[in-house]
Amino acid sequence: MGKNKTQSDTDIKASQRRLLWTVLIINFAFFIIEMTTGLISKSMGLVADSLDMLADAFVYGISLIAVGGTILMKKNTAKLAGILQFILAIAGFTEVIRRFSGVETIPDFRMMIIVSSFSVIANGICLYLLNKSKSSEAHMKASIIFTSNDVLINFGVIAAGILVLVFRSNIPDLVIGTVVFLLVVKAAVKIYKLGK
Repeated sequence: MGKNKTQSDTDIKASQRRLLWTVLIINFAFFIIEMTTGLISKSMGLVADSLDMLADAFVYGISLIAVGGTILMKKNTAKLAGILQFILAIAGFTEVIRRFSGVETIPDFRMMIIVSSFSVIANGICLYLLNKSKSSEAHMKASIIFTSNDVLINFGVIAAGILVLVFRSNIPDLVIGTVVFLLVVKAAVKIYKLGK
């Protein structure tokens, strides 16, 4: 009986690790895609969303450590991830302010809409996989909350892309970028607090 329980716990942990590795890889891949296309298209919305994807990758990484790592390792990783994410968000805010006060550069709305649409699909897959696990553990629930927020952010970037097209202005892109950076800062603080 005890052996079966241990085996069952081992299977659950192995399943959680596979799931978390899958969503981590998806999020990190889209961090690279969105950061690259955001810089090419001059879209702060995509750049900000890419950093949000990176924040989620950190959360999944911390969750992986929670599954099999030591408490100290989890805390140190959370602190480091939170600090790094906060620095990236501040750098993003600085760029948004520079663009607000500088010469208006219209971002490529097509790239904003197309890339964010693929991000919706990617986050939708992650959300489906996380919900399918039906885990009630805190680190898994946190992952579901972060991913649900991502889907909303993706739709926000799509909406900003449409508004850029309609008004021929970079303001909608800068506004959504600012909102996402604020969410990234909030996430960074939450991640850092996990290390306390």
